[in-house]
Amino acid sequence: MIAVVLGGGCATTDEPQDLAPGERPAIHTDEAGLWMLSDKYEQSVISSGRLEKDSVLNDYVAAIVCRIAPLICSDIRTYVVDTPHFNATMSPNGFMQVWTGLLLRADNEAQLAYMLGHEVSHYVRRHSINIWRDYRKKSGVLAYFTLVTALGGGGCSSNLAQLLALSSVFAFSREQEREADDLGLNRMIAAGYDPHQAVRIWESLELERQAEDDEEPSIFFATHPSTRERVALLHERARAGRGKIRPPLRDASEFLALTEANRFKWLRDEVRLRRFNATEVLLKRLLARGDSPGEVHFFLGEVYRLSGADANRRKAVESYIAAIDAGKAPVETHRSLGLVYRKLGEGELARRSFQDYLAMAADADDHDMVETYLKDI
Repeated sequence: MIAVVLGGGCATTDEPQDLAPGERPAIHTDEAGLWMLSDKYEQSVISSGRLEKDSVLNDYVAAIVCRIAPLICSDIRTYVVDTPHFNATMSPNGFMQVWTGLLLRADNEAQLAYMLGHEVSHYVRRHSINIWRDYRKKSGVLAYFTLVTALGGGGCSSNLAQLLALSSVFAFSREQEREADDLGLNRMIAAGYDPHQAVRIWESLELERQAEDDEEPSIFFATHPSTRERVALLHERARAGRGKIRPPLRDASEFLALTEANRFKWLRDEVRLRRFNATEVLLKRLLARGDSPGEVHFFLGEVYRLSGADANRRKAVESYIAAIDAGKAPVETHRSLGLVYRKLGEGELARRSFQDYLAMAADADDHDMVETYLKDI
């Protein structure tokens, strides 16, 4: 995945060997410079205000890393970062970011374990130093300092355009991605996970990507090989590796409980990206797997309402009503339903929805605004 890390120092032509547990590069090497800048980048992310505060969730994700990489677990520092895009990143100094957009999209612990195993494999194989050396050979001094400045000052608050620019430089090669896929698959199998789940998460992502059509490509797909090729290879390797799993397979109950506790916030951030076609695909997949239907139907209604398309207003109404009928719908469902009815010119239905909202959320921040809507009907 994206290796948004830089470095300097004295170059070496030696092909790096796999990173050993507890190992740090010698201080005189260019790899040591890469680690130093990665340390700085890690601190900028820590101080960015974007770290997920759910300590139970953070501990859970870190435990999966230790399960798939027991020998180097103590060398890896894992942070769940509150960013709605699908991604995880691994810096050469052992700093791993897991973005909440990935946690939202993973169906189970096995899929998450595959993605983490993939990132750990980039780290152990020292792929970042290889691409950094290659980049320095091809680029001028000005480009080098521009990127160092961007990294040192951007942190996790960098905008998507900046992240895309950095990731295009530090994207792993197809060969490195294939190697990380292989090694990540081996790690998940050794830990007792079903390797076919690695295929399924890619298939789900591809459906979202196709739905985006001409929209701006996600930061993840901008730097990765063909999904069709990847799925075919993973299918083949998963079939070969399925019989090597030590039973029993791990269940998904803990994963589902932890992600459900955070799903409202993650879905809210997802909808705010305004990638409505892709988000619709995601939400329908969550409904198909049975996730909190009241909550998911509400956000599907939000996608239809916020898209602004006249044809989607009736779909929004249907989704909000489905949310209410399913039970445990967010209280905002009634306000949003009132807003759509208001747009449709159905004043009495809008009035009832707004009144229901105010009765359930008497202290809401938008109480006065909704009162104004009622007076205007």
